[in-house]
Amino acid sequence: MKERLIKVIVGIVICIIVAVLIVVSYLMIADIETKLIPSENEYSCMIDQKKYKNRNVFILTPKNVQKTDLIILYFHGGSYMAEITKEHWNFLEKVINDTGATVILPDYPLTPKYNYQDVFNMIEPLYKEIINKVNPDNLVVIGDSAGGGMALALEEKVSNGGITLPSKTILISPWLDVRLENSEIEGVQKNDKQLNKDTLKLAGIAYANPDGIDSYLVNPIDGDLSKLKNVTIFTGTYDILNPDVHVLKERAEAQGTNIEIKEYDTKEHIWILKEYGEGYNDFIKSLER
Repeated sequence: MKERLIKVIVGIVICIIVAVLIVVSYLMIADIETKLIPSENEYSCMIDQKKYKNRNVFILTPKNVQKTDLIILYFHGGSYMAEITKEHWNFLEKVINDTGATVILPDYPLTPKYNYQDVFNMIEPLYKEIINKVNPDNLVVIGDSAGGGMALALEEKVSNGGITLPSKTILISPWLDVRLENSEIEGVQKNDKQLNKDTLKLAGIAYANPDGIDSYLVNPIDGDLSKLKNVTIFTGTYDILNPDVHVLKERAEAQGTNIEIKEYDTKEHIWILKEYGEGYNDFIKSLER
C-alpha cells in the first residue's frame, strides 16, 4: 500500500514537471499579443488598430466626450511578460472620458521570447515618429509598473540623442531596477500582497537577456537623468517597488533634475488603475496644462 502511494505521488510530480516544461517551452517560442480587445458595443471609446514593426498599436479616441488636443503615449505594465489587460482598458477608458485625450497604446514585444532590445527596436522609432508629428506641448508619456520603467528608459535614451521630450512624464508604480537589490524592499514585502521579489527577478532576468542585466535600458534608475523634465511618479508605501522611487529622486537631484513624487500611505502596486479615488483624481489633475 505504501509503495503504491509513493508511485502515485511520483507520477503526479512527474506530470506537474512535464506540464511546467510544456508551458515554459510554449512561452519561449510563442509570440504573445494582446487578444482581449473590447468590442465597440461595450467600450465608450473608439479603438483603431494599426501595425507597426509587426506589432499592434492601438489608437483610442473619445466617443461620447469632446476630443481635446491632449495626446497620451501609454506603456502598459505586466512584468514585461503580460499583454494589455482588462484593467488597462478600463483605466484608459475612464482617463479618456475624463480628459478627452487620444491614447496611443503600443502592444510591444513580450519576454521570454523577446528581450529589451526587441522592445526598444519598436518603441524608440515609434516615439520618434510620434514626436515629429504632434506638438510636443500636447504629448504626455505615461507608464505603469514595467511600462513605467520602459517609459523612463526610453526618455533617457532619446534625450541623449537630442530628441525632443514630451511635455510631461507620469510614472505609476514604476519598476526602475529589475535587480531589486534595494535593502529596504524586504521591509515592504510583508505588506505587498501583489508582487513577490523573487518572482519578479525571474521576469527581469528574462527581459534583460544575459547582456542587459546592468543596462540602464533595463534599469533606468542607473540612466542619465540630467535632461529629463516634468516627471511625476505616483507610488504607494505597500509596493516593493516604492523604495527605488526615492533612490531615483536622490540621483536625479544630484544631476540637477527634480522629480515630483506623489506617495500614498498603505497603497499597493498600481492601485490607481483600480481605485478611482484620491490617487486617481490627483493623477487627472497632473494631466492638466
